[in-house]
Amino acid sequence: MNHNASLSRPPRRTRGIVLLGLAVLGLAGAAFLVRKPLLMAAPMCAAGRWHGCFDTFNGVVLMTLVALPLSALVVWALARLRRGAGAPGAWRMSLAEVGMVHGTVPWVWMTMMPGAGAGVVPGRVSLVPLRDLVTMGPLGVGGNLLVFAALGFFAPMRFAALASVPRILALGAGCSVLVETAQYVLWLDRVSSVDDVLVNAAGAVLAGLASRRWWRTAAHAPSDSPRPAPAPAG
Repeated sequence: MNHNASLSRPPRRTRGIVLLGLAVLGLAGAAFLVRKPLLMAAPMCAAGRWHGCFDTFNGVVLMTLVALPLSALVVWALARLRRGAGAPGAWRMSLAEVGMVHGTVPWVWMTMMPGAGAGVVPGRVSLVPLRDLVTMGPLGVGGNLLVFAALGFFAPMRFAALASVPRILALGAGCSVLVETAQYVLWLDRVSSVDDVLVNAAGAVLAGLASRRWWRTAAHAPSDSPRPAPAPAG
């Protein structure tokens, strides 16, 4: 019996509980700080109205928070199915998949919201690096860092092929280019800026570095090929 392994489990479990508790407290604190604007959108969202809920930042943030229990339930269901099938890393894979979607879709939704001149004002492009960065302000920079942060955090946990900083950078930059291109093509009355791509990619990399200890490396990825049967003794 490996006593060292047995003794290492409680601290690891305790650490996970502490991290989960801190994450919940952080979300609760953030929700408390923005409770007034969120409550302004609550009546529209509760009534299922598009205008005033899904076409506003406050409404999207509110619905993202409301959907957290559903996402947690999906994580639990996926992990349970995988554990029943004997898949390794069931909880990590399930959390990564749901986290990528839940943490990315709302931000992309907000970046794709049309402006007042949508459909009338042609698309605009800003290709000079760092020119728009000084006009974003702290709120704009912070928001752009978070757009693909969940993708950068969870993608290398789920896919071994993405478990490196250059690949996370390429993933964040590529997704950001797609969003900026869509803004331009759809005439959403937004500026497609290279600075948005740079900050989005930087946010993905920073988040990826934060999850580095949980990256799914090729050495730990389960093999799809069946293992050879052990040779009979004798």
